Amino acid sequence: MIAIIDYKAGNLKSVERALKKLGFACRITHDREEVLNSERIIFPGVGAAGKAIADLRHFGLDKALTQAFKEGTPILGICLGAQIILEKSEENNTQCLGLVRGDVKRFPLPLFSFDNERLKIPHMGWNGVHLVRRHPVLEGIRPQDEFYFVHSYYPMPAADQYIIGTTDYGIEFPSIIGHKNLIAMQFHLEKSGPPGLRILKNFCTWNGKI
Repeated sequence: MIAIIDYKAGNLKSVERALKKLGFACRITHDREEVLNSERIIFPGVGAAGKAIADLRHFGLDKALTQAFKEGTPILGICLGAQIILEKSEENNTQCLGLVRGDVKRFPLPLFSFDNERLKIPHMGWNGVHLVRRHPVLEGIRPQDEFYFVHSYYPMPAADQYIIGTTDYGIEFPSIIGHKNLIAMQFHLEKSGPPGLRILKNFCTWNGKI
């Protein structure tokens, strides 16, 4: 069973539908024991870092995620779930989970493209990903594949070893990060068509080892 973490951060049903379309059993839950007993964990999210961390702590899911990470359970972070796995976020000046060393940064303002066009924040729409190293969850992803982004903040790990893929939007920012049995995407897999489903499918058969 795959646990989809329910911490009032939205977008859970679309992740559930995507997994069921792929044929994988899953459950949306905020039950700590159910999360700890699951084979894999998906940590999605839409919203603000401060409230998300407060809700995780309310349900005891912060400790459950930390324990599951230490025990080697494969974990997938999506969007907000790719940010609050770090140590601190500039959004609401929030102390986060600290599963990966580093901070969450806000896009600088004003922000301009490489051809000097002013860019809108949040970064919203389709964009590519440059893979800087291989990972089992990303097998089959092509250089021309694009993914759907909606965000004003981005993860900035403390070391390059945690960065798996980057994206250009005025600046080059980490859009896929990972550490041990944890991998996280700033973009929405469940809204990214066949490439997003391919990554989800890969995760659902990944043993958590690199």
